[in-house]
This record gives sequence, structure tokens and C-alpha cells, in this order.
Amino acid sequence: MVEFRDMVKNMHRNGIEVILDVVYNHTAEGNEQGPTVCFRGIDNETYYRLEETQKRYYTDYTGTGNTLDTRLPAVLRLIMDSLRFWVEEMHVDGFRFDLASALARGSDEVQTLGTFLNIIHQDPVISQVKLIAEPWDINEDGYQVGQFPAGWAEWNGKYRDSVRRFWKGDKRMLGCFAQRFLGSPDLYMQSFRRPSASINFITAHDGFTLQDLVSYNEKHNEANGEDNNDGESNNDSWNCGEEGETNNVTINLLRKKQKMNFMATLLLSQGVPMIAAGDEISKTQKGNNNAYCQDNEISWLNWTEADTVMLEFTKKLILLRQNHPSLSRREWIMDKQFGADGLPHIAWLSATGELMDDQKWELDDENTLRVFLHGEGISGKDKNGTDIIDSHFLLIFNGGECETCFKLPGIRFSQKWKVEVSTAAKGVGKEKFLAGEALCVEEKSIIVLRAIF
Repeated sequence: MVEFRDMVKNMHRNGIEVILDVVYNHTAEGNEQGPTVCFRGIDNETYYRLEETQKRYYTDYTGTGNTLDTRLPAVLRLIMDSLRFWVEEMHVDGFRFDLASALARGSDEVQTLGTFLNIIHQDPVISQVKLIAEPWDINEDGYQVGQFPAGWAEWNGKYRDSVRRFWKGDKRMLGCFAQRFLGSPDLYMQSFRRPSASINFITAHDGFTLQDLVSYNEKHNEANGEDNNDGESNNDSWNCGEEGETNNVTINLLRKKQKMNFMATLLLSQGVPMIAAGDEISKTQKGNNNAYCQDNEISWLNWTEADTVMLEFTKKLILLRQNHPSLSRREWIMDKQFGADGLPHIAWLSATGELMDDQKWELDDENTLRVFLHGEGISGKDKNGTDIIDSHFLLIFNGGECETCFKLPGIRFSQKWKVEVSTAAKGVGKEKFLAGEALCVEEKSIIVLRAIF
């Protein structure tokens, strides 16, 4: 414990917060056939949810065989004492709650204003740290993305799914992709939460790595010893033309672009980006999307084979986000609001540089998003209490299979634009463009332009 506390203090000295991933929804005792190792041997009926008709059987909302019963005082006291210890003694900055929907269940249904969450909100210690929900469990009504109350951030599973489907090439994804890019106001604004409520991610410790997301259509979990029956089968992945590793130069080039597209989308979106360790160096698990049981080369990080190009690209994106508050706003970007210069705070543009027609959002063949972000239309103040002012940005996401040409907006938006990011394999030809100039965007690629005057 001393070593852990010293680690936290050292991270704090270097400007790094520590969020602890906690699993209070189940124990290692499994179902009624599992071993007796902890609470079953103390008081089975006090600690676990049991079937009403036959109490020898466990109610399983977690997929592990059992579910701790957070309706009961002993369990609530155990959890709250544990949380306070980690804050007061170990000085962690917050928690990510595994399968938080299972914790929030009442008699049966998920109650996001029920006992468990109310006790946390009322606690003078726990209510002051960062609280992140994994807002689902395995039951059919357990998927609660967007439903947790104010004060909670959430792993945004809808962000993951929408972004994967957009870059895979699914139809009619433009509107949904735009919502996720903006921090999912459709999910969080109505509950008086900010964009920081959306923990955006493409991959996590469960599921495919980023490299495998672009290399496999199907899971390959044979090494787990369950005949490939374990792990999620619906991954919204795309192998770019061939399953698994390949020497095909064209396919590998497309995979490289797709990895960059995913990472750029993640780090350019409003909300809080979460990068799974290893994605920045193109870690592969050989198609295994349930590698928790593999303490070997399948799950380890291999820095000797790190993809240095991907690593440098990720560093560049992180630095761009850090240096430009336009790309990480604390407040929502409000539609139909304008700056002192008459420009909108946000504008969705057509291929001609004009405002996008509403009907375009639902077209099957519309798969390019062009968005203007006003650098002076940023709500809130900086740490010194002054107005937040940044450059204007123009971001172009071409999720289609064909090159698309775009006429840059008129001079009132900016006289010149500088290319800050491009995932195009062929590049964009030059570093700067003039207002009204044509810009062709390669298929399956992103271009980020910053206004210069």
C-alpha cells in the first residue's frame, strides 16, 4: 500500500491524475457451483442477489455467475468504506465503476436515482471525486448509456459504435457521427452535464485492439480454450479486404489510414478521449478479443516492435488538442449562435463551401462531414479568468470509398488555411490553401485545417 500511495503522489507531482477501476458488482465465487472463498462463507443471503423462488441460485446481471446485492446495508457499507479508503488514504482522484448498471439496480430494474447512487451523491468525500460509470450490465434492460445522473461521466458505448460504423462505411451514419463528434449532446445535455460526461473510446481492455479492429472481421479466441465461443461477436470491425496479417501492400496501407482515422477522430472529438494502452504502437492480439485470461505475448505490450509512425502521429494529435481549446471545450457548442464577426460558432458545410442542406444528413451516399469551429465562440473562461480565444478550425472527414473535392469557404471565414493533420496516403499536395480554393480529400481520410490570417 505504501508503494501505491507513493506512486499516486509522484504522478500528482507530474500533473497526472489516477482513476481507479473498481469492480464491486461481483466476486470470484461464481455461481452456486463455484468455490466458497469470501462472502458466501460469511452470509450468502446478505451479500448476494438470489433468485426469489429458489434461493440456492444466484441472480446474475454480471456474466460471472453472481451479483452483489447493493440494496442491503452491509454491502453498501462495504463499498463506501472501500471507496473512502482509496480517496483518503491512497489519494486517488476518482473511480471507474465496472458494470455500474448492476450496482444501480433496485428490486430488478436499473434505478439511476436509486439507493446506491444516492448514497454516493450524499457522501462528503466520494461525491467530490471523479465518478465514471460503465453504464451497462448483461441484462436486456442494463444498457443505460446517457441515463446516469448529473455528477457522473460515462463510458460512451454509442461513441465507439458510431465511429466504428462510420469508418467501416455503413450508410446513414453522418448525423450520428456528428453527435458523437460534438460530445454527444443528445445524450448528456438534457441531464445538465457537460461534454466531459462523455468518455469517448474506440477500443478498451475488452474487445479488439485498434490494430485488430482494422485487421479482422471475426474474433479468433481459440487460445482461450472455449472453442471461440467467448468474447463479443458483434464488433463492427473491418479487415480492409483480408482476414488477419497480410503482406498485401494495398491492404496494409489502408489499415494504416484507418488506424490514423480512428485515433484522429478520437482526439479531435469533444468530450474526454480514452486511449487503450498499446493502440498508439499498433499492438495486436492476433484477433483475440477476450484476452483477459492470457498472461503472455498475446496480451503483453511489445515495445521492441512498436509502430513508431503511429506513436508519433498520436503524440502530434495529443499536442494539437492540448494547444487548441477549440478541440476540447468545457461547454457545449451551441447551434445558431454567432461571434462578433458574424460567423457561426459551428457550421456544417457542403461540398461547395455553403451551409449543408438538412436533407443531406439522411442520404445513403453522403459520407463526408465538413465542420467549421469558431475559435472565438468558446464558452467559459480559462484558468486566469479571461476569455478563451483560439484559431478557427475546419475539419473534413471522408468516410467514403471515393475521393471528394471541397471548395473552401469564402474569405470571411479565413483568408488562408494551414494543414495541421492529414491521414491521406498521398498527402494533400501543399501545406496552405486560400479561401475559395478547391481541396480534394482522399477516400477514407481526414484533413484538419487551421485558419491563419
